[in-house]
Amino acid sequence: MKGKVVHPADVVIHDGDDPYFVVAADKGTATFSDVANALALERNFWLGDAFASGGSVGYDHKAMGITAKGGWVSVVRHFAEMGINVQKQPVRVVGCGDMSGDVFGNGMLLSKAIKLVAAFDHRHIFFDPDPDPAASWKERARMFKLPRSSWADYDTKLISKGGGVFPRSAKSIKLTPQIKALLGVTENEMEPSAILSAILKAQADLIWFGGIGTYVKARSESNSEVGDRANDAHRVNAEDLRAAVIGEGANLGVTQAARIAFALKGGRINTDFIDNSAGVDCSDNEVNIKIALNAEVAAGKLKMPARNDLLASMTEGVAHLVLEDNRLQTLALSIAERGGADALPSHIRLIEGFEASGKLDRAVEGIASNEELMRRAGDGRGLTRPELAVVMATAKLSLQDAIEHSTLGADKAALPDLIAAFPPQMQSTHRKAIEGHRLRGEIIATKLANRIVNRLGLIHPFEMAEEEGCTLGDMAEAFVVAEQVFDIPVLWAAIEAGDMPESTRLLLFDQVAAEMRAHMADVQRNSVADRTNDKAVAAYRAAVGRLSGALKDLLPPEAARQTRAFGDRLNAAGAPKKIVDQLVRLAELDGVIGVAALSQRTGVDVLVTTQAFTALGESLGLDWAQGTAMQLSPRDPWERLLAAGLSRDFQAMRLDFLSRNGGKKPVEAVAKWEAANAARVSGFRHMIDRARMTAAPSTAMLAQLAGQARVLLNRA
Repeated sequence: MKGKVVHPADVVIHDGDDPYFVVAADKGTATFSDVANALALERNFWLGDAFASGGSVGYDHKAMGITAKGGWVSVVRHFAEMGINVQKQPVRVVGCGDMSGDVFGNGMLLSKAIKLVAAFDHRHIFFDPDPDPAASWKERARMFKLPRSSWADYDTKLISKGGGVFPRSAKSIKLTPQIKALLGVTENEMEPSAILSAILKAQADLIWFGGIGTYVKARSESNSEVGDRANDAHRVNAEDLRAAVIGEGANLGVTQAARIAFALKGGRINTDFIDNSAGVDCSDNEVNIKIALNAEVAAGKLKMPARNDLLASMTEGVAHLVLEDNRLQTLALSIAERGGADALPSHIRLIEGFEASGKLDRAVEGIASNEELMRRAGDGRGLTRPELAVVMATAKLSLQDAIEHSTLGADKAALPDLIAAFPPQMQSTHRKAIEGHRLRGEIIATKLANRIVNRLGLIHPFEMAEEEGCTLGDMAEAFVVAEQVFDIPVLWAAIEAGDMPESTRLLLFDQVAAEMRAHMADVQRNSVADRTNDKAVAAYRAAVGRLSGALKDLLPPEAARQTRAFGDRLNAAGAPKKIVDQLVRLAELDGVIGVAALSQRTGVDVLVTTQAFTALGESLGLDWAQGTAMQLSPRDPWERLLAAGLSRDFQAMRLDFLSRNGGKKPVEAVAKWEAANAARVSGFRHMIDRARMTAAPSTAMLAQLAGQARVLLNRA
């Protein structure tokens, strides 16, 4: 009430205030949402009709098809990484559900190339062994538009030879040769329950779950552990599935243990909370939009009918926001999965950290013991996508909490994240309402946490915080600054739009993340107390602009050689030249943040400071040492931290030297110091030259070089 928390009468409060309380109406029915919202308005609850989403004045999930569309985003990514375009190339699908269902019905209309060969619900079993994609899509669309429908409404004249629709109430069903071939069975007649099991185990490209029930378990699980007695008779083991991909548009179609088992045998699957997250995401967007607009209504700046019209007009905009979340989240899983066995020790360290802080219960989430995971690594395998999904969700929640306790919620540098969380129509007409949103900090924290993990992966953000000894909130601030200074969203967009194999795209995203980590570490090391992030962005952007234009003259030969080699590797992987050039430029600018910060502290022109910095690195061979440290990617997480720290230290020791000895003429100061210490410089350079001849440089070798360099540079 008027911004203050008012507790219900006669209620004893033992925990803290939490006025943000919303409900999701059961089965998505508008009736329940409207009833809940009417009660909220009657009791003057501050959320008003944002208390329950999806009512008569809200976003209808079935009409939008949002949950199915989100799940289909996952399916598209799975097949894209297999080299298949499911929107154009036919895929054989078996499924659970019927065309009257929200998720199944909408899902089976999302590609006109679908060949739905078998499906079942609680009433019927449908077979179409060799469907015509175009004709069957039209028939499914017709059925979806009916007020009520079942597979019995399917026009049997359109079903291919040997197919048909059969009631599940039948004691047994005769199988045609075509159905037997589809199912891979020899029986001439089977009971319906056995047929359901056979459908799930059929050779197919995709299993699409859109109905209620848990149909797949792991071989190690008993039916009683699953807790869905109604489907015990036809439940199958994941190890027996022959499909390539599973899409979980519905909840709990597969147990977590079964997902992991299916993934370990080569199947492609996420989790239900990844695949069908779009419905919840849509509700979140509706609530956030209504909170902002209801404040405008209360202030007399907006009439309720106009608000309702605006809500309706933003339906497509909300859908775009939601599906973009789905797209980036599945992409993040692919980037994390790409690390494979090499990333497993770091993933285990992350899991242990979450366990220690009480954020993850290993037993509940079905994550195996360290010993079992390391045995898996010995076989060349890392965490599966279902396991990575759990770790990713935990990582995002941890980051969100840290960002909420930082200053980013009120920082101008994070304002674009707040604005971008709302549809374009609202951004242009109600910007003030967005900026004054009562959940501003929480929205920014959610969006940032998502983007950091989606773009940098699971390892980089947490390792960087550990490497630099900073908080996750500090790391997030460094991310915001580096992202804006180097215009990283432009590079991400180019990679997403580029014509290349999906494996190359994932490689490029991984490389951007590695370069971002280095720049973020520099931002953190050169942070200035009480300087806001927007001012840091402005200060560094100007320096980056000047140095970027002068790189041809400033880049020393060794650094130029290493970045050229970096570009050659990317070109060889099939990356488009324009994108490679952008990524090489990002690598060439490594260290610019530290140089710019030193220039601002000393008042020496940034180009002159850079000349002194590069001269010192070239004469001592530190450019090679730094570049080599960045290229190392050891499995051991402690070695990874050491390698990353060394790459920054080879910069920091030069900056420290110039800060102490550079004065107003740093180039001359470097030359004078080198002349005065010629013998020691020559000896160190000889050590560097010997190290360069090593076939496989190690972190131990580079650590020794760093120690020697530090001793040398401390000689004033």
